[in-house]
This record gives sequence, C-alpha cells and structure tokens, in this order.
Amino acid sequence: MNGSETSFRWGNFSHLYIERGAADYPLTWRIRDRFAKARVLEIDDYKAVFARPRQRFQAQKESMKLILAVKKDRFLYDGSGHSQDFSLENFYYNTLMFNCVYNCDYCYLQGMYPSANIVAFVNVEDYFSATRRGIEDRSNPAQPLYLCISYDTDLLAFESVAPYCRAWIEFVHGEPDLLVEIRTKSAAYRAIRDLAPTDRVILAWTLSPEPVAARYEHGAAPLRLRLDAVQAAIDDGWPVRLCFDPVLAVPSWKSVYGELLEETFRRIDPTAVRDVSVGVFRMTKGYFQRMRRQRQDTPLLYGEYVQEGTTVTYPAGQREEMTSFMRQRLGQHFKEDQIGVWT
Repeated sequence: MNGSETSFRWGNFSHLYIERGAADYPLTWRIRDRFAKARVLEIDDYKAVFARPRQRFQAQKESMKLILAVKKDRFLYDGSGHSQDFSLENFYYNTLMFNCVYNCDYCYLQGMYPSANIVAFVNVEDYFSATRRGIEDRSNPAQPLYLCISYDTDLLAFESVAPYCRAWIEFVHGEPDLLVEIRTKSAAYRAIRDLAPTDRVILAWTLSPEPVAARYEHGAAPLRLRLDAVQAAIDDGWPVRLCFDPVLAVPSWKSVYGELLEETFRRIDPTAVRDVSVGVFRMTKGYFQRMRRQRQDTPLLYGEYVQEGTTVTYPAGQREEMTSFMRQRLGQHFKEDQIGVWT
C-alpha cells in the first residue's frame, strides 16, 4: 500500500505500444519518461493490438499494457440514456482513454471492449477544438455544453501518468459556456489541488458502501479515503457532486446503503455539496451478456435481472424500492432538484 490508495499493478507498465503518428506528441514523451524502463513497440494503429480477437479481459487486468494513440474522429458523443443529465440539454461525453485502471466487478467496460489494455489518446488539442465547435453548435444556447470527460474511465486515478484533468481544468477557464464533470473513485485529489477551483468544473465522487468497495471495486480507494478527498475539495472551494451509483442489490442492501449515507453525511456537510445522483445497476444487453460469459467469479452478474428494451437491470418493483429508499434518505439533506435519479 502507498498510504492513500491501493497500490496498482499498473504502476509500472512493462510495455508501451506507440502509434507512429503519436510518437512526437508532448504527452507521449511525458509518458515515455514516466515509464523509462518499459519496452517500447511502434505500431501503425492501436486497433492492431487493442482489437485483436480472442483476448482474455481478466487475464490482461493482471498485467495491463499501455497503448498511446491519436484519436482521429468522434471527439464528442451524445450523452447516454444510462446517465443523468441533470436537466441539461447539451449533454455530451468524450473518451480520452479506453478502459480504466480499476477493475470493478460490475463495470460494463468488460463487455464493451475486447481488451483490458489501456489506450490513452495523446492529441488533447484536437479534443479542445472539437469541444469549441460543440459549444458554438449546441442546440440550446441558453445552457452550457455539459461534458463528462471521465465517463468511460477514471481520469483522476490516472492523473499522475496523463494529466488530462489538469489540462481540461485549465481549458475551461477560457470557455464560459462549458461545464465539465470529472467523476472518480480515487483519492487522488492531491494531483490537482494546486489548481484554482472554478464553478465550471464539477468534481464528482462515486461513493459505495465499504463492504461493496472492498469486495467489488478492485483497486479503487476505500470509502474513507474518497470522503477525505471530497472534504478536501469542498474545503478548497470546488463544486462537488456525490454519486451513489450503481446501487447494488447486495444482501441486506437497505442496511448497507443506509450506513453509507449515515457515514457520508456524518463526515460531509450536505449543504456544501452541489448535488447528488442515484442509479441502480443497469447495463446494455450486449455488454451484460459478454460479461456473464467471462465472469463466473462474481455473484453480482447472477442475480435476478430483467431486460427492458436494450437495458438489463433489476425488476421494476425492486428498482422502485431501491430508488425510493435512496431518494427518501437523500431528501432529508437535499432539495428535490438537487437529486438526479436514473429511472
């Protein structure tokens, strides 16, 4: 352990795969310096490594490789129906990285990607340019462009390797019509603590009961350290969002999540929190089916689920009970318009 967060196997990547077109970017050289002992292999296209067939996701998690690439298109994606938009109409996300350093049992990335290796895109300026165009073209000019940059990964956990969060915080200072969310399960707030807070960046922490975090969120910071990071960010003046998502139907879930809320608001003043979000487990059908084929080692994927459209989730009655419980408990601390709920 390093005293603040789980020590990761990814801490020293043994191999760096670098696209020839990515070789001369400043971020590439920074990462090469960071992993000076890694074996470097030049490739033409990241997909040749990342998308090859018959890879074993969980086996690769034991020794992830890092692939540096140039993103060529799709710098903005429409926000997913599986996430809360907080009534913001210009809702988008981007993918600065493929995959995550953590390995949560319930994570849809296991069903989404063929590989557990990490792809980091080094052409950050192209993302900025696309975001500026998105701001100009947004459908509702009365609202900002709301951009989740840590939607398919945990950027703050990776900040010591690739300072994406720092770059976006600095970028947003010049874009008054941009609102960025950075979501994390890490305790790595110290990596950006020297930056001046801004109300155009929301620092969002996913909070899970300690038994859930310890058993199912491999590599992520324990609850107490996430709460320490939350409090530090609040003390420094950042807008903070707390995300109780996904709520999982673990044994005695009501007691487990009730204790989570009690612990959270014993340590964190709810009046200092911008807003909260709640959602039960849900996943695209195809991802869920692929995960079940790969993961017979976790009970989370073998409970009672139903398919509604293309989404796999809990049955409606159970979903309503869990959502109502969380909404009622959070309603003791927050106004209704501060509680974003996935339904």
